[in-house]
Amino acid sequence: VSERIMPFSLWTLVLLHCSIVLVQAELSQDFSKCPDFFYRGIPPQGFIGASHQPICQRFRNQYHFATLYHRDHRVPLFSAYILRPANGKRPNSTWMYEPQLVFSRADPEMRPLPYPTMDNNIIESQAVHQDYKYSNYTKGHLNPSMHQETRTNRMATFTLTNIVPQRASSNSGPWSQLELEVLKRFKRGCTGPMYVITGALPYKNTQRWVNNRVLIPEYMWSAYCCPSYNHSVSDHTYFPTFAAVGRNDRYSDQEIVPIKAQKKRSKVGYDVRRMSLEALEEVLTQRLGTPISLFQDQCQQQATTTPVPNELLEKVEEIA
Repeated sequence: VSERIMPFSLWTLVLLHCSIVLVQAELSQDFSKCPDFFYRGIPPQGFIGASHQPICQRFRNQYHFATLYHRDHRVPLFSAYILRPANGKRPNSTWMYEPQLVFSRADPEMRPLPYPTMDNNIIESQAVHQDYKYSNYTKGHLNPSMHQETRTNRMATFTLTNIVPQRASSNSGPWSQLELEVLKRFKRGCTGPMYVITGALPYKNTQRWVNNRVLIPEYMWSAYCCPSYNHSVSDHTYFPTFAAVGRNDRYSDQEIVPIKAQKKRSKVGYDVRRMSLEALEEVLTQRLGTPISLFQDQCQQQATTTPVPNELLEKVEEIA
């Protein structure tokens, strides 16, 4: 792919200003148009960068989740959403791209990625199908479709601004199990909304790329905040918050996520480590070099809860 940005073609201008599919996203300097996806309306603190682009993901005139996108790396840093259990199967959706990443004054409606030809300005601005086609990575959702209720909700997650390069053995293995586990915890314990933030963590001392364009994360991470929950459930110690970090490289060291024996050999090295919210924030702070806070006041209301015992954490880790 050429690194030279070519002049806008007439085709691109027409594409950016004509609406066919009612899938929308809106770019701004903050998340002021979609604060409801964050606990108390406050986004995570500490994610600062000139290339960071907040996106309020909009589909059919409704906001569905929020994403902080890294323009230079062509991947999201995190997606934030409210978990709503799916009432149907995963849709066979068309993958979308964001026109406003191409041209800031473009119409905010997302479009299906053009096929088979594509304007170079789209390619320069964000990840595209070709980046993943011949790679050893799958398209890893940060906001998974299984965590969204309606077909419309789930279709909205199929945008490449919600995707990072993820190893198949992680995507369909331990990380998928974590997504199911979070879903079960919501059903068993939450009596109100569950706020989820899921992101990707880059390598510490190097940068690895798909197609020399899209940054590969070393780890996946996720945390939830369920401020209103049933204190009588058996696993109430996992509320109001819980978190996890998953390996996306089986050969990474074991300082953050240890490797345990797996029944399936293909899953070895893609472990997921369950941890407290505070422990995850410490991991993010050390790796990113700046203090990170994911939920306002640690998702604490007036009542306090018992910290998660280490022995319970170990039992949960055995699930993955």
